[in-house]
Amino acid sequence: MTEPPTNSGEPLPLGATAGDGTTSFAMFSSQAAGVELCLFDERGEETRVALEATDAVWRATVEGVGPGQQYGFRVHGPFDPARGLWCDPSKVLLDPYARAIAGRVDHLDGQLTAGSGVDSAPFVQRSVVIDEGFDWGDDDDVRPRHAWEDTVVYEVHVRGATMRHPGVPTELRGTYAGFAHDAFVSHLVKLGVTTVELLPVHEFVDEPFLVHQGRTNYWGYNSIGFFAPASRYSSTGETGAQVSEFKSMVRALHRAGLEVILDVVYNHTSEGDDEGPSLCFRGIDEPAYYRLDDACHLVDTTGCGNSINSASPVAIDLVIDSLRYWTTACHVDGFRFDLAPTLARPHGEFDAHAPILARCVGDRVVASTKLISEPWDVGGEDSFALGRFPEPFREWNGRFRDSARDFWRSEDGTLSVLATQVAGSSDLFEAAGRPDTSSINFVTSHDGFTLRDLVSYDHKHNEANGQDNTDGTDDNRSWNCGSEGATSDPDIVALRGRQARAILTTLLLSRGVPMLLGGDELGRTQQGNNNPYCQDNELSWFDWGHVDKPTLEFASRVLALRRAHPALRSPGGGDAASALEWYSTTGEAMADDDWEDATNRCVAIRSAHHGDEAVLLINGYWEPVTFTLPTSVVGRLVESLCTFDPARPQVRHDASAEVEVPPRSITVLLAAGA
Repeated sequence: MTEPPTNSGEPLPLGATAGDGTTSFAMFSSQAAGVELCLFDERGEETRVALEATDAVWRATVEGVGPGQQYGFRVHGPFDPARGLWCDPSKVLLDPYARAIAGRVDHLDGQLTAGSGVDSAPFVQRSVVIDEGFDWGDDDDVRPRHAWEDTVVYEVHVRGATMRHPGVPTELRGTYAGFAHDAFVSHLVKLGVTTVELLPVHEFVDEPFLVHQGRTNYWGYNSIGFFAPASRYSSTGETGAQVSEFKSMVRALHRAGLEVILDVVYNHTSEGDDEGPSLCFRGIDEPAYYRLDDACHLVDTTGCGNSINSASPVAIDLVIDSLRYWTTACHVDGFRFDLAPTLARPHGEFDAHAPILARCVGDRVVASTKLISEPWDVGGEDSFALGRFPEPFREWNGRFRDSARDFWRSEDGTLSVLATQVAGSSDLFEAAGRPDTSSINFVTSHDGFTLRDLVSYDHKHNEANGQDNTDGTDDNRSWNCGSEGATSDPDIVALRGRQARAILTTLLLSRGVPMLLGGDELGRTQQGNNNPYCQDNELSWFDWGHVDKPTLEFASRVLALRRAHPALRSPGGGDAASALEWYSTTGEAMADDDWEDATNRCVAIRSAHHGDEAVLLINGYWEPVTFTLPTSVVGRLVESLCTFDPARPQVRHDASAEVEVPPRSITVLLAAGA
């Protein structure tokens, strides 16, 4: 084969950098004895270029190579799995810093594992050289920056949101372009959310067992390319086009006033366990990227076969460089870190001062974004690290989820626990001096029941996943309201609607940052499947043909009230003057006996902030309860919302200060005229 002319390149930046008629390539490997750059033409024919090493960075600048060029690496060196060394030049490996990736992995029966002797070139993905240029227009001027206290997060799947949307052109459905289409964006704006949190859009690989079953990894929590937008969400299918299409989506969302947060999976990669395929990191330098035990086996605190080596400067730089790239080159506004404790285990145990976390906090670019942790993994006794992450991290609050679910399914002894979470989870964050916006409140997420299923099923129904209903959690804390699954019984349907509205109101009007699961406002059901990670079909996609209009209108109304009334959201800045006040049904301050009564299901919550005032009357009993208002608010507030009957007109309360709250509902009182 003929090698293109080359000359020495600079050690950094890593990855492929296109210039004027040339492209510079750079890749780190401390294990390699030699590295070949593999350039593929349109027919798949390969030209190899030997790279030179300087301080373990292998590099070259190749003339006549530009954007659109597909490439990979072959790494020569020691093959000694007992020492964690998997160099095998028969395997074409992805560039860890690739800005785009083309193709899909064709999983064979073990042949992609290093040492199999099979040339993997025809069966693996390829890195792509891209043109970094993009016209952002006025994005720097219009790019929204919502304060945490004003933020409402909307967790959503790029593909599933628009696959069935009649207003999105057929050829754009399920793509970045479809997500950016006004038919969907206008829905988000009308709903009143401020921030979309996209399920993983880093390039990812479908697990072999799913492929063999004829399924795919729909959620995408199996990353391989930390700089590359997933090509499967491109509307054109053209090599590298996904990058500009992703940027165009971000630009469109910004112009609509919406922030963009990415759900990022840095805790593991799609190379799996010790017997997994050699696609990138394993064959380049496994000890630099993966955590190994004393026998050089992969340590797994993720449940996915491997874990990042969070003590390795190489792996740490990879994560930080990726975050900086998405922030600066793609204008992303924040990140939600999947299984975040794994990133904070440089020596095995969770460490709030771990290097990756410290770098995030100390990096000017990264720290300027919104950072959210999922504060649990499967690492052992310290796997639940809620409340332990440093500022400016916010945290998914699983305790809020559980307490809200338990209270509204009438579990005894849950009022005081719920009240603590409604108040911003002070038990988790106040002692550390962190604001109540440290809590990302949610009741439903991609992982588990939707809101509609939460009030329709007592048990999971995951048979479609092909694992005999053994996958997914059994701890759903749900209630079917008297019948399992779909029903036409009008009483059960009405009760489910009331339950859903009470849960939504609890979520959206609590202190902290609310996160709404995309589609909950539409009444989306997964038919009781609480783990549809492999269901890229109608089970997971939004059903725009059967929208629950009352729930949609109610969610929009509550968010509008939240937006208009400072008293209905976190004050921000730890304003002590805006502390909540708690009252019993008699209008007196809640006493210890009221909190300790395991059967008590009622409380009145008064909030005042910036001259605004609100009272939430919560009744978890099966019968109406009459509340006597605190004397401080008598005659000033009007019933503005009732979850039992949202169509009920505003009611001005007379001097008796008594308000009857219907069963299992919340009544919201606001200033007259609000």
